[in-house]
Amino acid sequence: IVLVLKKNGKVQVRLDYQDLNKASAKDDFPLPHINVLVDDTARNTIFSFMDGYSEHNQIKMAGEDREKTSFITP
Repeated sequence: IVLVLKKNGKVQVRLDYQDLNKASAKDDFPLPHINVLVDDTARNTIFSFMDGYSEHNQIKMAGEDREKTSFITP
C-alpha cells in the first residue's frame, strides 16, 4: 500500500503491483505506435471511448486472479 499526496492536499491510497506484475505471465501484445492508431482511427466513423478521466482502470479480472490483488490493513 502506498499513500500519495495529491496537489489538493488530499491523500490517496494506491496499491503497488510491481511484484505481482513481475511474477505474472507476459502477453505478447505490444502497443502500436501513435501514428498507426491515428491513421487507423481516421478511416472510421464510429468510435468507442474508455473512461480515462476517473483515474482508475476498471478492467474485468478473471475470478481466479482476484485473490492476488487483495490486501489486509491492520
